[in-house]
Amino acid sequence: MNLIDTTAAEAAGAGAAIAPKPDVPKADAPTPGVPAKDTRRSLAGLDRAGLAEALGEIGVAERERRMRVAQLWHWIYLRGVTSFDEMTNVGKGLREKLGAAFTLDRPEVVVEQVSNDGTRKWLLRLPPDIAGDRPHDVEMVYIPESDRGTLCVSSQVGCTLNCSFCHTGTQRLVRNLTAAEIVAQVMVARDRLGDYPGRERATGPGLPTEGDRLVTNIVFMGMGEPLYAYDSVAKAIEILADGEGLGIGKRRITVSTSGVVPEIEKLGREVGPMLAISLHAVRDELRDELVPINKKYPLKALLEACRTYPAASNAKRITFEYVMLKGVNDSPADAKALVRLLAGIPAKINLIPFNPWPGTKYECSDWETIEAFSDIVFRAGYSSPVRTPRGRDILAACGQLKSETEKLSARERLALRAMAAAE
Repeated sequence: MNLIDTTAAEAAGAGAAIAPKPDVPKADAPTPGVPAKDTRRSLAGLDRAGLAEALGEIGVAERERRMRVAQLWHWIYLRGVTSFDEMTNVGKGLREKLGAAFTLDRPEVVVEQVSNDGTRKWLLRLPPDIAGDRPHDVEMVYIPESDRGTLCVSSQVGCTLNCSFCHTGTQRLVRNLTAAEIVAQVMVARDRLGDYPGRERATGPGLPTEGDRLVTNIVFMGMGEPLYAYDSVAKAIEILADGEGLGIGKRRITVSTSGVVPEIEKLGREVGPMLAISLHAVRDELRDELVPINKKYPLKALLEACRTYPAASNAKRITFEYVMLKGVNDSPADAKALVRLLAGIPAKINLIPFNPWPGTKYECSDWETIEAFSDIVFRAGYSSPVRTPRGRDILAACGQLKSETEKLSARERLALRAMAAAE
């Protein structure tokens, strides 16, 4: 807040002259000694139409914009530059105009944690000029394997579904992310991993040793329900899949939903990514408890939407995620019911050992129980891999994401940043 100085006029008597007040600064004038707030917005994460609009704002003629958009797209998404000065085939005059009006800033990395198994979790702070009233935080997770690297991105700040086994569901929903904020998560991960041409690649345990990319797959399995942020997710996927930029094909992009039935057909018809369903139960009464959206869209409606999903085929199977909860949904009868439930759907089943979090009432099924469940599903002809828990030691595993920073004091946040910097 700016301080406004006022001067009181002293009257020497009747008819005395009143000293004029000094000029009062405007409310948005900079406070002496305090750096002015940078109000430039970032172009990172925008689609081509957004970039063309930005160019128009700085006076680039309409007939020239298509060429300039192609240049910006190449440098922002294929090369991953963080400064307009790095755009060597863009004239100096235009670079200066771009730099005066815009930035290429990404969300701020508040905390970076690296698991013993190489999994990385980032707490990201969204820029306040995008977030509105105040900055908000989201989490994303990078899961490396020898032949691939999967980035789990968020689509909302918080979540509204309140799934009883999921830590993220205990955090209130604040808002949907924009498409630019979703794409910017991928850009942050590639920055941190050195996953752009000419950058020094990250080293450490578990990182991919095959291929020329560290981020090869995207899953919308972070904070939030992607189909409640449909417009942002659909637009982000088109940017991510563009072959002239980030180039992550739609067969390597998976959208996971808890069952927002009306949007499933639309997603397959308009966008066409891989689909994953957070199933977790084979009976409506149990799924009502575990995944409360089931009360609105019960199993019959959900499975019919899967059977008619436009992008599904034997080559593009729908993944059904099934978290293994001890004594809740892990019996042989449940496994057989799951097989019957998915009849006629091109499907594979991911069995997920439950990842504990503070305050949960659930326990993970015993390993023998999980193996017996998997055997029943496999003998019925379904691929049923058991997902290896990753990042449990940093609460980065499936169902464990929850941004706790709103509860932290400024001193605690500084301590976390210092710890991250020291690692």
